[in-house]
Amino acid sequence: MRSDDDPIIDHHEFRRALGCFATGVAVVTALDARGEKVGITISSFNSVSMNPPLVLWSIANSANTFDTFINAEYFAVNVLTIDQHELSSRFASKDIDKFAGLDCREGLHGAPILPEYAACFECRTEHRYDGGDHTIIVGRVLRLDDRDEDPLIFYRGHFHNKGAPKSGDS
Repeated sequence: MRSDDDPIIDHHEFRRALGCFATGVAVVTALDARGEKVGITISSFNSVSMNPPLVLWSIANSANTFDTFINAEYFAVNVLTIDQHELSSRFASKDIDKFAGLDCREGLHGAPILPEYAACFECRTEHRYDGGDHTIIVGRVLRLDDRDEDPLIFYRGHFHNKGAPKSGDS
C-alpha cells in the first residue's frame, strides 16, 4: 500500500525535472587491481565538508568500472573545461581505450591526472554509501589544483557553451 509519502514518480518526468539543475562535468580516474588506468564521466559531484575537505560523487551500480571504483583507495576528480565535450563523451563510452593519446601524469598513489582540466581533486576514499541504483563515494581531498578555466556545464540534456565571467570580470 502506497501513501502520500511514497508516491509513484514517472522516471522520464523525474529525469526532465533534474535537468533543470545545471551541473559541472568531470572525469573520475583511478587504477584498477592490475594497475591499469580507468575513468568515467560524472555529473554527480559535490562538496561535503570544508574541514576536513570532503567531496562526493556517485557511480551507477551497473557501471563497467563499478568494482574498480568501489575498491579504489585513491581517485582523482578532473573537472572538465568548457572545450572538453569530446573528452566527456569519450569517458562516458564503453569498450574503448579511454586514455589513448592522452598524456596523463601520475597523481598521488598512481591515480591518473588528465593533461587538461579546470580543477583537479586528488582524493582518498573515506566512505561508501548505498544510494539506490548508485553508490555514493565520499573522498578526502589530499591535493587540489584550480586552473581558473571555465568549466563544462551540462543543463537540460545538453552542454552549455557560454563561459562564465572569470572572477574580477564585470
